Amino acid sequence: MAINKTTGAEKRETIRNDYWPADDAWTGVNEKGWFRAPRTLPLLLTLLRFKNLSGRLDPTPVYLELLARHFDNGVIEMTHEGDHAYAAGYSGKRAMRSWQERMKLLERLGFIRVKPIGNQKHRYVLIVHPTTAVERLRTKNLVSQEWLEAYRARQRETREESYEDRTRNKRKVISIASQPKKKKAKAGGPQAGLPGSHSSRHGRARTLPVHSTNRRTT
Repeated sequence: MAINKTTGAEKRETIRNDYWPADDAWTGVNEKGWFRAPRTLPLLLTLLRFKNLSGRLDPTPVYLELLARHFDNGVIEMTHEGDHAYAAGYSGKRAMRSWQERMKLLERLGFIRVKPIGNQKHRYVLIVHPTTAVERLRTKNLVSQEWLEAYRARQRETREESYEDRTRNKRKVISIASQPKKKKAKAGGPQAGLPGSHSSRHGRARTLPVHSTNRRTT
């Protein structure tokens, strides 16, 4: 697969070849098994570790494990809870309980939504867009100004849409979708403004006789 390299990519390739020519580097090119995540993720994990939000429960390993399971549409089809708990770093007798406590915390903080099916409490999980989760916490005065400024600065650097930008763009899409579609004129029908056509009270067009003005005199 051919990749069109940018100037920055070419520069970083030169650096890699100069200093680590023999190492097997992770480039992401032609790779499988990676997951989607915003470049602001390190700051999001920092936020989740703040004591005023999580107390003694650090939910970041659980959140990261969920992101690694996500393919698309924000939905994760969960497997056995023990597998999720172990992948997040919990083992032993309290593994399941520790994982469940942090799942509950992530849902309470607004970063995920959980859908139980039957006896499976966590059958489906929705990853809430981080900017929305952050905005909801901000409106509750649970986000420090220092962190918020760093988060917004990083969003600008990575060209990630802010909450305000996403809300504005959503409104534009809704506005366009709600506009009535223009009705197409029927083919072969009378056209308004042309001689020989006249609209009746009921909206139907009827044809009027056209009298010639070039009468022959005798």
